[in-house]
Amino acid sequence: MKKYIFPTIVVVSLCLGFVGGNMLSEKAHAQSLNWGGLRFHLGKVDQTISYIEQAYVDEVDIDSVTDEVMIDLIKQLDPHSAYIPKKDLEIVNSELDASFSGIGVQFSIQNDTVSIVAVVSGGPSEGIGILAGDKIVEVDDSVFCGKGINNERVMRTLRGEKGTKVKLTIRRSGESEPLYFTVTRGDIPVHSIDASFMATKNIGFIRVSKFSETTYDEFISALARLRSEGADSYIIDLRENSGGYMDKAIRMANEFLSSGDMIVYAEGRAYNRYEARSNGIGRFKNVPLVVLIDEFSASASEIFAGAMQDNDRATIIGRRSFGKGLVQQQMPLIDGSAVRLTVARYYTPSGRCIQKPYEMGKGEDYMKDIIDRYDHGEFFSADSIHMTDTTTYLTKKGRVVHGGGGIMPDIFIGRDTSLNTPWYNRVVNRAYTYQFAYQYTDRHRKELNKIRDWQDMEKWLKKQNWIPEFVQFCKDKGVEPNDKEIEKSKPLLLRIVNAYIVRNTLGDDAFFQLYERDDEVTREAIQQLSQKK
Repeated sequence: MKKYIFPTIVVVSLCLGFVGGNMLSEKAHAQSLNWGGLRFHLGKVDQTISYIEQAYVDEVDIDSVTDEVMIDLIKQLDPHSAYIPKKDLEIVNSELDASFSGIGVQFSIQNDTVSIVAVVSGGPSEGIGILAGDKIVEVDDSVFCGKGINNERVMRTLRGEKGTKVKLTIRRSGESEPLYFTVTRGDIPVHSIDASFMATKNIGFIRVSKFSETTYDEFISALARLRSEGADSYIIDLRENSGGYMDKAIRMANEFLSSGDMIVYAEGRAYNRYEARSNGIGRFKNVPLVVLIDEFSASASEIFAGAMQDNDRATIIGRRSFGKGLVQQQMPLIDGSAVRLTVARYYTPSGRCIQKPYEMGKGEDYMKDIIDRYDHGEFFSADSIHMTDTTTYLTKKGRVVHGGGGIMPDIFIGRDTSLNTPWYNRVVNRAYTYQFAYQYTDRHRKELNKIRDWQDMEKWLKKQNWIPEFVQFCKDKGVEPNDKEIEKSKPLLLRIVNAYIVRNTLGDDAFFQLYERDDEVTREAIQQLSQKK
């Protein structure tokens, strides 16, 4: 259902699973909670586990039992509180860290083999000559391919302490013998700005994928660079951004607001009311602005979008956001695991809590809400949307907005499925578009590596007429051709596969420039900004 489909690619500079949420940063949350009077005591759960450990008839893995108990305990709370076992904590935390230690590659598992999609610029692998298209077949002289290979195993193997070494056996196209590399792991930066480029000669486009430790600095750098290239208005794309550190969203919003404007406030039972207001020193207070959101924009994304909407600072375009108005704090446990506990609700400047309804202990039903929205037609028509909070809230200029289920955009753009067909949906949902694009890139690297910009690469690809080859690729995988449906969906197919091939060769900036050119939401944003001029 997501707009950008990267089903099998994993960026080693990112974690496998992200517990999406409005996280308080380590610096910001230290003084936000009052834990005075909190006493630790041995409760029934601890006592029972102790009895099992001491007296149970069979040997029991107490750590495993405790993890299961903790998972079940936290499940009884709201859907965004979570228990994180010790073995998963590093990977989960690394999503929002500034960096972690690894070998510096992006990989994809193709036919049970780890294929390198891209090498991180300046990273350890680039420095010793590992290339995009290489296939890792052994790690430390042990076979590293076959049915047992999955994303989590690859990341756990390739990551490690800075300065440690890992030996890789590589198969490279054109080489009859394997190649051997010893990589010294180093710091790999975690980026949260997927792309920043000029959408027109004076409109800058910035896509923010999450709110991590480095997001604000990356964002300011992108704004400044685009301004130097001629940007005098901006599109901020928060689609599919599931959130992150609340204070980073606040700092971003501060750049666009006047002194004293409310950005967000939060409060909870043991959480003293906290207000964030702009200080007036933002460098982009007067530039025209559009913010893009969709059903996967959540928490910190909604804080930013809500602040822009309630202060009448930006036009919000897209579809209703996820609806997460809860704030989590991560709390360490004595064995190295942690709980992320919901400690407060946040409110937009007009007083809205945009948290959608939930029942305690029914997280699975809560997560089905997105599917229900799709089934009810909300992704296609604004008339199908039902906001649960009927209270009228007013923006700074008196416009009516509502809460209780996300941020409703000022301009709704439904999904365009006019060119979708059953054949196209099958090949996309099974990731055949991505798989074919990677294999096509791999076969044509010599030609593609000579092309330096996405426009010329698109021209080259148009001359190749790869669609019959793709149809056969899908047929070999069990999807029978349907000529009528293939012809109807041809524009979609050309757009997505060409964009993947461009990404595999030229990176994310080039991918998004090609993909967004034909995106209806982005086109509307450009039109709105052009009209304001």
